[in-house]
Amino acid sequence: MLKRTARLLETPPEVVALSFARMADALGNSLLIIVLPLYIAQLHSPDDFLPTEAMVGLVISLYGFLFALGQPVAGAASDRAGRRKPFILGGLVLMTLATLGFMLAHGYVWIIVLRCLQGIGVALIIPSVLAIITGVTKKRTRGNAMGVYSTFRMIGFASGPLLAGLIQVHFGFNATFLVGAVFLIAAMVLVQVTVEEVPSDEERAEEIRQTGNPAESETEAGTGFLPSTTMLALMFSTVVLASSLSMISALENEFNARLSQTAIGFGIAFSALTVARLVVQIPIGRLSDRIGRKGLIVGGMIVLAPLTVLFGYVTSTSQLIGLRLLQGVATAGIAAPAFALAGDLARKGGEGREMSFVTMGFGLGLGIGPLLAGGLAGYVGFEVPFYVVGGLSLLAAGLVWLWAEESITPGEWAVDEVGST
Repeated sequence: MLKRTARLLETPPEVVALSFARMADALGNSLLIIVLPLYIAQLHSPDDFLPTEAMVGLVISLYGFLFALGQPVAGAASDRAGRRKPFILGGLVLMTLATLGFMLAHGYVWIIVLRCLQGIGVALIIPSVLAIITGVTKKRTRGNAMGVYSTFRMIGFASGPLLAGLIQVHFGFNATFLVGAVFLIAAMVLVQVTVEEVPSDEERAEEIRQTGNPAESETEAGTGFLPSTTMLALMFSTVVLASSLSMISALENEFNARLSQTAIGFGIAFSALTVARLVVQIPIGRLSDRIGRKGLIVGGMIVLAPLTVLFGYVTSTSQLIGLRLLQGVATAGIAAPAFALAGDLARKGGEGREMSFVTMGFGLGLGIGPLLAGGLAGYVGFEVPFYVVGGLSLLAAGLVWLWAEESITPGEWAVDEVGST
């Protein structure tokens, strides 16, 4: 079945296996996006030193910051070890234990601690997953592979909030945490059973173990531990991308009150973005293999700017859902091409570290978005954070246009057999 799916999607079996595992992992983790704001609001008292919006933003942001800052370290460690699978499994174990821990956490401090542990767990997983995908694909099929990976991951990411809303309303918080842990355990089983460690070149692995600094490839690479200008531009674009996606999670209670909706309504709206990405992500990934990565990233950032601003003015659940659908199309034009471009320019043997700079940007965005939204909405005005992130989206488009290197010549498309390396 795995090989049949791989042929259907025109991508190596390893990509499909990791995509399925990340789908289960994302579903289990995204359940908390809907549940944690409600859980924190339930625990909030008038004596707390922060408003509920800021408390929610802080918890979500700490997760994002640890997720981001831990990735270069985890990526470099996996490069040095020459192995990826133990890092993926270790991260999943940590996330599972932390998710179960929420069932026993009845104070705000413990919620912070557990969410931080989840951030560290995700930091261990992402660079190794993308390094494996980069290693088993060719440059002119990598956009399609990243599109497949992003699509499966987003299936889990979209299903989680909707499922969380249903479980929380009918069965309570503990049932939601337990279901999340079950999906994370399923991801562990999938990785252990279906994913094989990609063999590394013995000489390069020895070089990495001895020096920690493999030789430069023919593609652009950063000097030492610092990323190249292309990686910096891509990192900033993913910061803005993730901020625009995650900022509404800190404002769930405000959206529910303004639109007279329940957690189920917010969960549907939150998941609508992913529904759009499911439809267009793989075609856009393949398109980036044909026409190049850079133009799609710039176009997606430009379209994202006005869409983000409009979130501050929605007056109904249907409008919120519609905006999230359009936002999904815009972000699909950014995600797969950005990860593919980073993989194109990563040095052989150093994929974990260099890919981690771009995924670190996504983690920073997950941290900055809710913190920015909770702080500005709580102290300045509800619409203000959406204007700020909309402006940053235009800035990111300019930086990618000026700084990023293109890795694909338009018109030159892959004719290689799928799965060859």
